[in-house]
Amino acid sequence: MNQCGQSGVAGMSRKFPEWVPVGALHYIAHTENGEPIRVLARAAGCHASTVLRQIRKVELRRDDPLVDAALRKLGAAVLRLNRHAPLSGNKEAADMNPFSEQAMPDDATLARESMRVLRRLCESGAVLAVAADLDKAVVVRDGPQGSTRTAVVANSVAQAMALKDWITPANTGRIIRYHITTAGRNALGAFLQRFGMAPSSSSGFAEAATSFQGQGAGGAVLDREEDSRPPRAPIGESPLSALARRRNNEGKPFLAEPLVHAGERLREDFELAQMDGSTAQNWDQFLTAGVQTGNSASGSAGGAAAEARARVTAALADLGPGLSDVALRCCCYLEGLEAAEKRLGWSARSGKVVLRIALMRLKRHYDETVGPGGPMIG
Repeated sequence: MNQCGQSGVAGMSRKFPEWVPVGALHYIAHTENGEPIRVLARAAGCHASTVLRQIRKVELRRDDPLVDAALRKLGAAVLRLNRHAPLSGNKEAADMNPFSEQAMPDDATLARESMRVLRRLCESGAVLAVAADLDKAVVVRDGPQGSTRTAVVANSVAQAMALKDWITPANTGRIIRYHITTAGRNALGAFLQRFGMAPSSSSGFAEAATSFQGQGAGGAVLDREEDSRPPRAPIGESPLSALARRRNNEGKPFLAEPLVHAGERLREDFELAQMDGSTAQNWDQFLTAGVQTGNSASGSAGGAAAEARARVTAALADLGPGLSDVALRCCCYLEGLEAAEKRLGWSARSGKVVLRIALMRLKRHYDETVGPGGPMIG
């Protein structure tokens, strides 16, 4: 028996990314390597019926094009490992990566990309659209002005998400729409916890209402202890999406689609800026002029995260005190309007007016820097 057959799932798991489900590994070992189910069960330390159920479950999911494509790539990787099995004593063969470039994402890429996409899929009316003849999948959300594209992801990442059962198809045909599953929501919560963006149950709000004249230059009434708490990052839809559905007295949306687009662009930059764990950006300088703890990351380290930090910093600086407060809290921290009003000490129902002004100013900033209707990161 070849090297892969002798080592079984344990040997494949050392070559494959950690995110590959054990059920998929058992399926590939059984169908591609011809491993007996009892041998797989002995190696896994479980009953043979457990492995059999895993294999049958994976087989039943091959009607899903994304799952089928992911399994075909895993099978091809096993065949490549089998061809190099005679070179088992060769260091080059031992270090061989069975995946061709861009075939399947590594663990870090899947964590980063799936967190971004899963957050979008949690929004009301959002689906992941996959076309058979395209190498990218898009997240679209139905809104008052029609469908809006909110994110783009490589098909390889979408295939991994489907294999992990984080998304499930809602239809068949040339273009298939996927919805987030309960497992996907649980995975998103774990990712948010991992990247320090999980909701904080202890994040309370200032109860006392304070006049605008009694606030600092930034328009915020916050002490250092309160503002040091982790920002709230609910998994559901963003405050902008909910506000965009409201109508004014004339029956028109309170927030026009270009304003929502500007807020979403700021949010995507903000989330991308958090992906680089080597530096920690301090956004307190934009919450209130009197609160600046620590030093802001200079963004000297290159990369997409540093560029995103620079874009967020430029946008918030252009908004200035007050407007940057509400934009950062509602667009980036995803605080609801009522919560933001309480934390800022504003009167009830004043937040949506200030937020609308902030988005108008933000749209002007993006129009002047990247041009009208420029693409978002996703």
